[in-house]
Amino acid sequence: MNILTINLILSLFIFWIVAKIYLLPRLDEFRTQSVLVPILLLHSFRHLGLMFLAPGATYVGIPSQFAYPAAYGDLIAAVLALLSIPAVVSGHWIANLLVWIFNAEGTLDLLTAITLATMYGASPYMGPAYWIPAFWVPALLVTHYITFLILM
Repeated sequence: MNILTINLILSLFIFWIVAKIYLLPRLDEFRTQSVLVPILLLHSFRHLGLMFLAPGATYVGIPSQFAYPAAYGDLIAAVLALLSIPAVVSGHWIANLLVWIFNAEGTLDLLTAITLATMYGASPYMGPAYWIPAFWVPALLVTHYITFLILM
């Protein structure tokens, strides 16, 4: 097991503990909108996944089989999150559908990126983009889980 995998797993565990202690026990006390909007805003920053394609943000040799799907999958998730925000805020009838689409695509993107990074040995090439899978991906996974709980 490499260090990036250890960082990802431990960060995931810590974000899960935070959610389990502070949010999940009180989830039914909050309006859906007041939980979903901050999650969607967080995921709107996933355009930063394009760093996997930026020279200097990653090291030369990062496997393109990982970098391109991860970068563009994140960009799609960011756009879907941004498109969902006005519908959720206004209570529009399409909000639920948009959030389902965002959440399914965003979750599949993260699971695919983790799989491809492992298959193609991307971790030694992460460079300054290392913080994305080590810190940010675990937070995104936990918030996707919370969003699925809200949607169900």
